[in-house]
Amino acid sequence: MAGQKLVITEYGAIEGRDCTTAIQKVIDQASAGDMVVVPKGIFLTGSLFLKNNMELHLEKGAVLMALQEEEAFPMIWTRVAGVEMEWPAAVINALGKDHVKITGEGCIDGHGEHWWRKYWGEDRMGGMRKEYDSQGLRWAVDYDCTRVRNVLIMNGTDIVIQGITSKRSGFWNIHLCYCRNVHVDGVHICENRGPSTDGIDIDSSSEVVVENCDISCSDDNICMKAGRDADGLRVNRVCENVTVRNCVLREGSGITLGSETSGGIRNIFVEHISFYGTGCGFRIKSASTRGGILEHIRVSHLQMINVHTCFPFQLQWNPSYSLCEIPKEYDGVIPERWKILTQAVPEKEGIPFVHDVKISHVTADFTEDYPKEGKSVAFDLQGYPESPITDVYLEDIRIRARKFGNMEHVTGLICKNMEITVES
Repeated sequence: MAGQKLVITEYGAIEGRDCTTAIQKVIDQASAGDMVVVPKGIFLTGSLFLKNNMELHLEKGAVLMALQEEEAFPMIWTRVAGVEMEWPAAVINALGKDHVKITGEGCIDGHGEHWWRKYWGEDRMGGMRKEYDSQGLRWAVDYDCTRVRNVLIMNGTDIVIQGITSKRSGFWNIHLCYCRNVHVDGVHICENRGPSTDGIDIDSSSEVVVENCDISCSDDNICMKAGRDADGLRVNRVCENVTVRNCVLREGSGITLGSETSGGIRNIFVEHISFYGTGCGFRIKSASTRGGILEHIRVSHLQMINVHTCFPFQLQWNPSYSLCEIPKEYDGVIPERWKILTQAVPEKEGIPFVHDVKISHVTADFTEDYPKEGKSVAFDLQGYPESPITDVYLEDIRIRARKFGNMEHVTGLICKNMEITVES
Protein backbone atom coordinates (compact mmCIF):
# COMPACT_ATOMS: atom_id res chain seq x y z
CA MET A 1 0.00 0.00 0.00
CA ALA A 2 1.54 3.32 -1.08
CA GLY A 3 1.86 6.20 1.35
CA GLN A 4 3.24 4.14 4.22
CA LYS A 5 5.77 5.26 6.83
CA LEU A 6 8.65 2.81 6.90
CA VAL A 7 10.71 3.30 10.08
CA ILE A 8 14.23 2.01 9.57
CA THR A 9 14.51 0.54 13.09
CA GLU A 10 11.60 -1.76 12.28
CA TYR A 11 13.62 -3.20 9.39
CA GLY A 12 16.93 -3.99 11.09
CA ALA A 13 18.69 -0.63 11.53
CA ILE A 14 20.34 -0.44 14.95
CA GLU A 15 21.52 2.78 16.53
CA GLY A 16 25.29 3.13 16.72
CA ARG A 17 26.01 0.46 14.11
CA ASP A 18 26.64 0.39 10.37
CA CYS A 19 23.08 0.52 9.02
CA THR A 20 23.85 0.95 5.32
CA THR A 21 22.45 -2.40 4.22
CA ALA A 22 19.36 -2.20 6.43
CA ILE A 23 18.45 1.35 5.38
CA GLN A 24 19.05 0.67 1.69
CA LYS A 25 16.82 -2.39 1.93
CA VAL A 26 13.99 -0.23 3.29
CA ILE A 27 14.50 2.29 0.50
CA ASP A 28 14.52 -0.41 -2.15
CA GLN A 29 11.24 -1.93 -1.00
CA ALA A 30 9.45 1.42 -0.63
CA SER A 31 6.57 1.96 -3.02
CA ALA A 32 5.67 5.20 -4.75
CA GLY A 33 4.59 7.75 -2.17
CA ASP A 34 6.16 5.98 0.79
CA MET A 35 8.13 7.79 3.49
CA VAL A 36 11.30 6.19 4.85
CA VAL A 37 11.67 7.48 8.41
CA VAL A 38 14.89 7.81 10.42
CA PRO A 39 13.89 8.07 14.10
CA LYS A 40 15.80 9.76 16.91
CA GLY A 41 19.28 8.28 17.31
CA ILE A 42 22.64 8.06 15.57
CA PHE A 43 22.78 5.64 12.64
CA LEU A 44 26.07 5.03 10.83
CA THR A 45 25.89 4.68 7.08
CA GLY A 46 27.73 4.60 3.81
CA SER A 47 26.16 5.75 0.54
CA LEU A 48 22.38 5.49 0.28
CA PHE A 49 20.53 5.69 -3.04
CA LEU A 50 16.99 7.05 -3.13
CA LYS A 51 14.19 6.04 -5.52
CA ASN A 52 11.60 7.92 -7.55
CA ASN A 53 8.50 9.22 -5.77
CA MET A 54 9.72 8.76 -2.22
CA GLU A 55 10.49 10.83 0.87
CA LEU A 56 13.39 10.37 3.25
CA HIS A 57 12.31 11.89 6.57
CA LEU A 58 14.71 12.55 9.44
CA GLU A 59 12.85 13.05 12.69
CA LYS A 60 14.04 15.55 15.29
CA GLY A 61 17.13 14.08 16.97
CA ALA A 62 17.81 11.68 14.09
CA VAL A 63 21.37 11.59 12.73
CA LEU A 64 22.61 9.78 9.65
CA MET A 65 26.35 9.79 10.30
CA ALA A 66 28.77 8.92 7.51
CA LEU A 67 31.21 6.10 7.99
CA GLN A 68 34.86 7.06 7.62
CA GLU A 69 35.82 4.05 5.51
CA GLU A 70 36.27 5.11 1.88
CA GLU A 71 35.00 1.76 0.60
CA ALA A 72 31.58 2.63 2.03
CA PHE A 73 31.20 5.19 -0.75
CA PRO A 74 31.35 3.55 -4.20
CA MET A 75 32.78 5.38 -7.19
CA ILE A 76 30.11 6.70 -9.55
CA TRP A 77 30.05 8.81 -12.72
CA THR A 78 29.28 12.35 -11.58
CA ARG A 79 30.43 15.93 -11.93
CA VAL A 80 32.93 17.47 -9.55
CA ALA A 81 33.92 21.13 -9.61
CA GLY A 82 32.76 21.48 -13.20
CA VAL A 83 34.26 18.29 -14.68
CA GLU A 84 32.55 14.95 -15.32
CA MET A 85 34.53 12.07 -13.81
CA GLU A 86 34.50 9.11 -11.45
CA TRP A 87 34.12 10.26 -7.84
CA PRO A 88 32.74 8.79 -4.61
CA ALA A 89 28.99 8.75 -4.18
CA ALA A 90 27.57 11.04 -1.49
CA VAL A 91 26.04 9.97 1.80
CA ILE A 92 22.55 10.56 0.32
CA ASN A 93 22.16 10.21 -3.45
CA ALA A 94 19.27 10.66 -5.88
CA LEU A 95 20.65 9.85 -9.33
CA GLY A 96 18.27 10.27 -12.25
CA LYS A 97 15.31 10.28 -9.87
CA ASP A 98 12.19 12.46 -9.85
CA HIS A 99 9.72 13.53 -7.19
CA VAL A 100 12.14 13.00 -4.30
CA LYS A 101 11.89 14.67 -0.90
CA ILE A 102 14.42 14.87 1.92
CA THR A 103 12.69 16.40 4.95
CA GLY A 104 12.58 16.68 8.71
CA GLU A 105 14.41 18.25 11.63
CA GLY A 106 17.15 15.62 11.74
CA CYS A 107 20.74 15.77 10.59
CA ILE A 108 23.08 14.40 7.93
CA ASP A 109 26.53 14.36 9.55
CA GLY A 110 29.35 13.80 7.05
CA HIS A 111 31.82 13.02 9.86
CA GLY A 112 34.27 14.79 7.58
CA GLU A 113 37.50 14.81 9.58
CA HIS A 114 38.92 11.81 7.69
CA TRP A 115 38.55 13.58 4.35
CA TRP A 116 39.76 16.91 5.71
CA ARG A 117 42.95 15.28 7.02
CA LYS A 118 43.43 13.52 3.69
CA TYR A 119 43.43 16.88 1.92
CA TRP A 120 45.49 19.08 4.26
CA GLY A 121 46.79 16.93 7.10
CA GLU A 122 46.30 17.30 10.83
CA ASP A 123 47.65 20.86 10.90
CA ARG A 124 45.96 22.15 7.71
CA MET A 125 49.41 22.65 6.22
CA GLY A 126 50.18 19.14 5.01
CA GLY A 127 48.35 16.26 3.38
CA MET A 128 47.87 15.91 -0.37
CA ARG A 129 47.63 19.70 -0.73
CA LYS A 130 51.22 20.22 0.44
CA GLU A 131 52.48 17.37 -1.73
CA TYR A 132 50.76 18.69 -4.86
CA ASP A 133 51.71 22.31 -4.21
CA SER A 134 55.36 21.30 -4.05
CA GLN A 135 55.06 19.81 -7.57
CA GLY A 136 53.24 22.75 -9.13
CA LEU A 137 49.99 20.77 -9.20
CA ARG A 138 47.71 22.98 -7.10
CA TRP A 139 45.02 22.75 -9.80
CA ALA A 140 44.93 18.92 -9.63
CA VAL A 141 44.70 18.17 -5.93
CA ASP A 142 41.00 19.02 -5.52
CA TYR A 143 40.18 16.40 -8.16
CA ASP A 144 42.64 13.72 -7.05
CA CYS A 145 41.80 13.99 -3.36
CA THR A 146 38.41 12.28 -3.54
CA ARG A 147 36.07 13.35 -0.75
CA VAL A 148 32.46 12.63 0.07
CA ARG A 149 29.56 15.05 -0.30
CA ASN A 150 26.63 14.90 2.11
CA VAL A 151 23.85 15.12 -0.50
CA LEU A 152 24.00 14.65 -4.28
CA ILE A 153 20.93 15.15 -6.47
CA MET A 154 21.85 14.57 -10.11
CA ASN A 155 19.62 14.55 -13.19
CA GLY A 156 16.55 14.98 -11.00
CA THR A 157 13.24 16.80 -11.43
CA ASP A 158 10.77 18.00 -8.81
CA ILE A 159 13.05 17.78 -5.77
CA VAL A 160 12.36 19.09 -2.25
CA ILE A 161 14.94 19.41 0.53
CA GLN A 162 13.34 20.90 3.60
CA GLY A 163 14.21 21.51 7.23
CA ILE A 164 17.22 19.23 7.61
CA THR A 165 20.65 20.02 9.03
CA SER A 166 23.79 19.18 7.07
CA LYS A 167 27.13 19.35 8.83
CA ARG A 168 30.76 18.21 8.75
CA SER A 169 30.64 17.33 5.07
CA GLY A 170 33.77 15.76 3.60
CA PHE A 171 33.33 17.96 0.52
CA TRP A 172 30.31 20.00 -0.65
CA ASN A 173 27.21 19.74 1.55
CA ILE A 174 24.36 19.80 -0.99
CA HIS A 175 25.12 19.42 -4.71
CA LEU A 176 22.29 19.91 -7.21
CA CYS A 177 23.59 18.88 -10.63
CA TYR A 178 21.64 18.85 -13.92
CA CYS A 179 18.38 19.27 -12.00
CA ARG A 180 15.10 21.04 -12.68
CA ASN A 181 12.38 22.28 -10.34
CA VAL A 182 14.16 22.16 -6.99
CA HIS A 183 13.02 23.73 -3.72
CA VAL A 184 15.46 23.98 -0.81
CA ASP A 185 13.75 25.45 2.23
CA GLY A 186 14.80 26.01 5.83
CA VAL A 187 18.01 24.01 5.66
CA HIS A 188 20.68 24.55 8.32
CA ILE A 189 24.31 23.97 7.29
CA CYS A 190 27.00 24.18 9.97
CA GLU A 191 30.24 22.84 11.51
CA ASN A 192 32.00 22.62 8.16
CA ARG A 193 35.64 23.32 8.98
CA GLY A 194 37.26 21.34 6.20
CA PRO A 195 38.42 22.37 2.72
CA SER A 196 35.78 23.10 0.06
CA THR A 197 32.83 22.38 2.31
CA ASP A 198 30.48 24.53 0.22
CA GLY A 199 26.95 24.93 1.50
CA ILE A 200 24.67 24.58 -1.53
CA ASP A 201 26.01 24.21 -5.09
CA ILE A 202 23.51 24.72 -7.93
CA ASP A 203 25.26 23.18 -10.92
CA SER A 204 23.86 23.55 -14.47
CA SER A 205 20.37 23.39 -13.00
CA SER A 206 17.21 25.41 -13.61
CA GLU A 207 14.05 26.54 -11.83
CA VAL A 208 15.67 26.39 -8.39
CA VAL A 209 14.51 28.20 -5.26
CA VAL A 210 16.67 28.35 -2.12
CA GLU A 211 15.06 30.13 0.80
CA ASN A 212 15.05 30.49 4.58
CA CYS A 213 18.42 28.75 5.00
CA ASP A 214 21.14 29.39 7.59
CA ILE A 215 24.58 28.46 6.26
CA SER A 216 28.07 28.35 7.71
CA CYS A 217 30.92 26.64 5.85
CA SER A 218 34.54 27.03 4.76
CA ASP A 219 33.90 28.07 1.15
CA ASP A 220 30.96 29.36 -0.92
CA ASN A 221 27.80 29.43 1.18
CA ILE A 222 25.60 29.28 -1.95
CA CYS A 223 27.08 28.90 -5.41
CA MET A 224 25.80 28.78 -8.99
CA LYS A 225 28.00 26.81 -11.41
CA ALA A 226 27.94 25.71 -15.07
CA GLY A 227 30.98 23.60 -15.89
CA ARG A 228 34.71 24.13 -16.19
CA ASP A 229 36.91 24.80 -19.20
CA ALA A 230 36.95 22.30 -22.10
CA ASP A 231 34.70 19.79 -20.35
CA GLY A 232 32.20 22.46 -19.33
CA LEU A 233 32.13 23.84 -22.87
CA ARG A 234 31.58 20.31 -24.19
CA VAL A 235 28.65 19.66 -21.85
CA ASN A 236 27.34 23.21 -22.43
CA ARG A 237 24.53 23.21 -19.85
CA VAL A 238 23.38 26.54 -18.51
CA CYS A 239 22.52 27.36 -14.90
CA GLU A 240 19.41 29.52 -15.04
CA ASN A 241 16.27 30.77 -13.33
CA VAL A 242 17.59 30.52 -9.78
CA THR A 243 16.14 32.44 -6.83
CA VAL A 244 17.92 32.75 -3.48
CA ARG A 245 16.04 34.65 -0.79
CA ASN A 246 15.59 35.17 2.93
CA CYS A 247 18.81 33.41 3.96
CA VAL A 248 21.38 34.05 6.69
CA LEU A 249 25.01 33.44 5.71
CA ARG A 250 27.73 33.25 8.33
CA GLU A 251 31.26 31.86 7.97
CA GLY A 252 32.04 31.18 4.30
CA SER A 253 32.51 33.03 1.03
CA GLY A 254 29.00 34.35 0.51
CA ILE A 255 26.90 33.95 -2.63
CA THR A 256 28.98 33.16 -5.71
CA LEU A 257 28.54 32.74 -9.44
CA GLY A 258 31.40 30.55 -10.69
CA SER A 259 34.18 29.88 -10.94
CA GLU A 260 32.71 27.18 -13.21
CA THR A 261 30.93 29.38 -15.76
CA SER A 262 31.46 27.57 -19.09
CA GLY A 263 27.83 26.72 -19.84
CA GLY A 264 26.59 30.17 -18.89
CA ILE A 265 24.70 31.53 -15.88
CA ARG A 266 21.60 33.68 -16.33
CA ASN A 267 18.40 34.87 -14.72
CA ILE A 268 19.72 34.84 -11.16
CA PHE A 269 17.67 36.56 -8.44
CA VAL A 270 19.17 37.15 -4.98
CA GLU A 271 17.18 39.06 -2.38
CA HIS A 272 16.85 39.66 1.35
CA ILE A 273 20.13 38.08 2.46
CA SER A 274 22.00 38.77 5.71
CA PHE A 275 25.77 38.25 5.80
CA TYR A 276 27.66 37.98 9.09
CA GLY A 277 31.44 37.66 8.83
CA THR A 278 31.55 36.09 5.38
CA GLY A 279 34.65 36.44 3.22
CA CYS A 280 32.57 37.88 0.38
CA GLY A 281 29.11 39.28 -0.07
CA PHE A 282 27.95 38.74 -3.64
CA ARG A 283 30.78 37.39 -5.80
CA ILE A 284 31.40 36.51 -9.44
CA LYS A 285 34.54 34.54 -10.27
CA SER A 286 35.83 32.91 -13.43
CA ALA A 287 39.02 32.53 -15.48
CA SER A 288 40.34 33.00 -19.02
CA THR A 289 39.80 29.30 -19.81
CA ARG A 290 36.20 29.11 -18.57
CA GLY A 291 34.15 31.04 -21.09
CA GLY A 292 30.41 31.41 -20.63
CA ILE A 293 28.01 34.34 -20.56
CA LEU A 294 26.74 35.60 -17.20
CA GLU A 295 23.73 37.83 -17.65
CA HIS A 296 20.49 39.18 -16.22
CA ILE A 297 21.60 39.09 -12.60
CA ARG A 298 19.44 40.86 -10.02
CA VAL A 299 20.62 41.34 -6.44
CA SER A 300 18.71 43.35 -3.85
CA HIS A 301 18.14 43.94 -0.15
CA LEU A 302 21.45 42.74 1.26
CA GLN A 303 22.66 43.45 4.78
CA MET A 304 26.37 42.85 5.40
CA ILE A 305 28.20 43.00 8.73
CA ASN A 306 31.98 42.35 8.91
CA VAL A 307 32.24 41.13 5.31
CA HIS A 308 35.79 41.13 3.94
CA THR A 309 34.87 42.17 0.37
CA CYS A 310 31.31 43.20 -0.38
CA PHE A 311 31.35 42.83 -4.17
CA PRO A 312 34.29 40.97 -5.74
CA PHE A 313 33.86 40.26 -9.47
CA GLN A 314 37.13 38.49 -10.33
CA LEU A 315 37.31 37.12 -13.85
CA GLN A 316 40.89 35.92 -13.49
CA TRP A 317 40.38 34.27 -10.14
CA ASN A 318 43.04 32.16 -8.39
CA PRO A 319 45.32 31.33 -11.35
CA SER A 320 47.19 28.52 -9.56
CA TYR A 321 43.88 26.65 -9.30
CA SER A 322 42.12 27.96 -12.39
CA LEU A 323 44.83 27.56 -15.02
CA CYS A 324 45.86 23.93 -15.47
CA GLU A 325 49.24 23.01 -16.85
CA ILE A 326 51.34 19.92 -16.20
CA PRO A 327 54.85 21.07 -15.22
CA LYS A 328 57.52 20.23 -17.80
CA GLU A 329 59.62 18.47 -15.17
CA TYR A 330 56.77 16.18 -14.09
CA ASP A 331 57.54 12.55 -15.02
CA GLY A 332 54.81 10.64 -13.19
CA VAL A 333 51.60 9.03 -14.36
CA ILE A 334 49.13 11.41 -16.02
CA PRO A 335 45.55 10.42 -15.07
CA GLU A 336 42.76 10.77 -17.61
CA ARG A 337 41.16 13.59 -15.61
CA TRP A 338 44.39 15.60 -15.87
CA LYS A 339 44.19 15.31 -19.64
CA ILE A 340 40.64 16.67 -19.48
CA LEU A 341 41.61 19.50 -17.12
CA THR A 342 44.57 20.56 -19.25
CA GLN A 343 42.78 20.35 -22.59
CA ALA A 344 43.37 23.62 -24.42
CA VAL A 345 40.47 26.05 -24.81
CA PRO A 346 40.56 28.41 -27.82
CA GLU A 347 41.23 31.96 -26.64
CA LYS A 348 37.96 33.34 -28.00
CA GLU A 349 35.96 30.65 -26.23
CA GLY A 350 37.81 30.99 -22.94
CA ILE A 351 37.08 34.61 -22.03
CA PRO A 352 33.90 34.89 -19.92
CA PHE A 353 31.46 37.75 -20.51
CA VAL A 354 29.54 39.40 -17.67
CA HIS A 355 26.81 41.93 -18.35
CA ASP A 356 23.43 43.20 -17.18
CA VAL A 357 23.99 43.16 -13.41
CA LYS A 358 21.70 45.20 -11.15
CA ILE A 359 22.45 45.56 -7.44
CA SER A 360 20.20 47.62 -5.18
CA HIS A 361 19.24 48.28 -1.58
CA VAL A 362 22.47 47.24 0.12
CA THR A 363 23.85 48.21 3.52
CA ALA A 364 27.30 47.14 4.70
CA ASP A 365 29.23 48.03 7.84
CA PHE A 366 31.80 46.63 10.24
CA THR A 367 31.83 46.55 14.03
CA GLU A 368 34.53 48.31 16.00
CA ASP A 369 35.97 45.00 17.18
CA TYR A 370 36.31 43.70 13.61
CA PRO A 371 40.03 42.88 13.19
CA LYS A 372 41.94 45.50 11.26
CA GLU A 373 43.64 42.76 9.23
CA GLY A 374 40.20 41.95 7.87
CA LYS A 375 40.07 43.48 4.40
CA SER A 376 36.75 45.34 4.68
CA VAL A 377 36.70 46.32 1.00
CA ALA A 378 33.66 47.67 -0.85
CA PHE A 379 34.43 46.64 -4.45
CA ASP A 380 36.89 44.53 -6.39
CA LEU A 381 35.63 44.52 -9.99
CA GLN A 382 38.15 43.08 -12.47
CA GLY A 383 37.11 42.50 -16.07
CA TYR A 384 39.30 41.96 -19.14
CA PRO A 385 40.46 44.72 -21.49
CA GLU A 386 39.02 42.75 -24.42
CA SER A 387 35.90 41.71 -22.49
CA PRO A 388 34.99 44.26 -19.82
CA ILE A 389 32.20 43.77 -17.32
CA THR A 390 29.36 45.75 -18.87
CA ASP A 391 26.07 47.33 -17.86
CA VAL A 392 26.36 47.32 -14.08
CA TYR A 393 23.67 49.30 -12.24
CA LEU A 394 24.14 50.18 -8.57
CA GLU A 395 21.28 51.85 -6.70
CA ASP A 396 20.58 52.65 -3.05
CA ILE A 397 23.94 51.40 -1.78
CA ARG A 398 25.29 52.34 1.66
CA ILE A 399 28.69 50.87 2.48
CA ARG A 400 31.14 51.70 5.26
CA ALA A 401 34.43 49.91 4.69
CA ARG A 402 38.12 50.37 5.39
CA LYS A 403 38.96 50.52 1.68
CA PHE A 404 37.03 51.38 -1.46
CA GLY A 405 38.87 48.76 -3.52
CA ASN A 406 39.20 48.59 -7.28
CA MET A 407 37.17 48.81 -10.49
CA GLU A 408 39.04 47.84 -13.62
CA HIS A 409 37.72 47.18 -17.13
CA VAL A 410 34.09 47.96 -16.28
CA THR A 411 31.92 49.83 -18.79
CA GLY A 412 28.36 51.07 -18.64
CA LEU A 413 28.54 51.56 -14.88
CA ILE A 414 25.58 53.54 -13.53
CA CYS A 415 25.39 54.59 -9.87
CA LYS A 416 22.32 56.12 -8.27
CA ASN A 417 21.93 57.14 -4.65
CA MET A 418 25.16 55.46 -3.57
CA GLU A 419 27.25 56.38 -0.52
CA ILE A 420 30.61 54.77 0.24
CA THR A 421 32.46 55.72 3.42
CA VAL A 422 36.06 54.51 3.72
CA GLU A 423 39.00 55.02 6.10
CA SER A 424 41.62 55.15 3.36
